[in-house]
Amino acid sequence: MVQGIYLLSIAVLVGGALFALLLGLQAHSKTRALQESRLYFASTAPSLEEVEMSRSFGARVIRPALASILGFLSRLAPQRNIEVIQRKLLISGRPNGWTVADFSGLRLLSALLCGSLTFSLLLLADLSALYRILFTVIATILGFYLPVLWLNGRIRARKRAILCALPDGLDMLNICVGAGLGFNAALIRVGERWDTPLADEFNRVVTEIQLGLSRRDALLGLAERTDVPEVESFVATIIQADQLGVSVAKVLRTQAEQMRILRRQRAEEAARQATIKMLFPLVFLVFPAMLAVLLGPAIPQLLRTFSSLGR
Repeated sequence: MVQGIYLLSIAVLVGGALFALLLGLQAHSKTRALQESRLYFASTAPSLEEVEMSRSFGARVIRPALASILGFLSRLAPQRNIEVIQRKLLISGRPNGWTVADFSGLRLLSALLCGSLTFSLLLLADLSALYRILFTVIATILGFYLPVLWLNGRIRARKRAILCALPDGLDMLNICVGAGLGFNAALIRVGERWDTPLADEFNRVVTEIQLGLSRRDALLGLAERTDVPEVESFVATIIQADQLGVSVAKVLRTQAEQMRILRRQRAEEAARQATIKMLFPLVFLVFPAMLAVLLGPAIPQLLRTFSSLGR
C-alpha cells in the first residue's frame, strides 16, 4: 500500500515536471518567433500592398469611391463661383480636406438627394403633377444651397473661436517673449498649450517658416486664412515692427492690452443687447403664460356675469 502511494507520487511529480518543461518550451518558442518577426519587419520595409491593406475598408474603398463621384459631379457645376468657394473653404479651415471640386460635387449630390427624396414622398400624396414638380424643384434648389449654409456657419463659428482665443494667445506670446523666447518659439509654445483654431494657425505659421517661407509671407497667410480684423491688425503690427526694428516684446505687450480692452468692450456690448434680445421671448412666451395663469380662473366667472346681464 505504501509502495503504491510512493510510486503514484513519483509519477505525479514526473508528469508535473514534464508539463512545466513543455510550457516553458512553448513560451520560449513564442518569444523567439515574436523576436524574429520584429527583426524581419525592422529589417525589411513593407510593400505597397501591405501598407494599403493595413488601412481600413472605408479609407481604401468608400472614401475613394465618394471622391470619384464628387469629382464627376463637380464637372457639372457652374465655374463662376469657384474663387468664392475656394476662399470660403480656406477661411473655414478646409474641413475634411475638401477641395473646390469636392465641395461642388457635394452641392450637386445634396441637390439630387433632396430632389429625389422629395419627389418620392410626393408620389404618396394626393397632389397634381404641377405641384409635385414645383415642390421637387424647390427642394432641389434648397439642397443645392444647404452645404453653403453649413459652410457659412462653420466660418462664423471658426472666426468666433479665433476671436475668443486671441487675447489669451497674445498674453501668452507676450509672456514667452518677455521670458527670453524668440517669436517663433513663442508661437510653438502657444500651439502646444492650447487646442484652438488660433493655435493650429500658429503651428502652421511656424511650419511654413521652417519650410523656407519668410515670416512676412507666413503672417500674411495667417491673416488671409482667418479673415478676422483683429488678427489682421496683429499681423500688420508684427510686420511693421520687423521692418522698423522695433522690439517685438513691446509690440506684443501693446497688442495684448488692446485685445483685452476690445474683449471687455464686446462683453459690455453683449450685455447691453441682452435686454433687447430677451424682449421677444418675454412678449411671445412668458407674458401669455402669465396672463393665462392670472386671468384663467376669472374667465368662467366673467362669462357667467356677462351671461346674467344679457338675460
